[in-house]
Amino acid sequence: MIDLYTAATPNGHKVSIALEELALPYTLQVLDLSLGEQKTPAFLAINPNGRIPAIVDRDEGDFAVFESGACLMYLAEKTGRLLPTEVKARSRVVQWLMFQMGGIGPMMGQANVFYRYFPEKIQPAIDRYQGESKRLFRVLDGHLQDHEYLAGDYSIADIANWAWVRTHRWSGVEVDDLPHLQRWLEAIRARPAVQRGLQAPPSTLELRRDSEEKAKEFSEKARSMVEMGQSKTSA
Repeated sequence: MIDLYTAATPNGHKVSIALEELALPYTLQVLDLSLGEQKTPAFLAINPNGRIPAIVDRDEGDFAVFESGACLMYLAEKTGRLLPTEVKARSRVVQWLMFQMGGIGPMMGQANVFYRYFPEKIQPAIDRYQGESKRLFRVLDGHLQDHEYLAGDYSIADIANWAWVRTHRWSGVEVDDLPHLQRWLEAIRARPAVQRGLQAPPSTLELRRDSEEKAKEFSEKARSMVEMGQSKTSA
């Protein structure tokens, strides 16, 4: 049994989607980030960095894994699925996983901060992070022109990148001019395991349906935590 400590964020949904795809039994431990539950001593014992997601494998002596990419690799290796064992095929998956961890996630995360959360609009910062996010989307689109998935068969690389790219509207970046990326987004969205993973836990905001007014309300509620960098909830 896997205990998943998480919240409704792209990084959190990466791991819940993987657990659903791999059909691994798990318990859901949802942390309220606004209350600083990710900074409690109990959770810091699992992840010293105080961020979600993290997992604890009860079948392996309560072995804890933190960092979303590390969680994905651990689960894939545990089951022998979604990550090839052949050296070159494995490397391709890991390369695209690192593309998300080092590029897509950080750039979209900063776009979110400056576009959605900061009380003042610092346009050069918004332009910088939205522009870099769009550049990375173009990289994905160009690669997907000749590939159904990012690294051969569907893998943890697709899960990791998809969980972030699907939230492009929250970052203020459109993908209407990227047809191959759109095709990939919709194909993965249609997977039943992906749909289940997105409900573990469900997001309180769905940009495909909700209004910008609701998005503004959500941003205002989250603003204080983001501005402080969560540092004031640290020990």
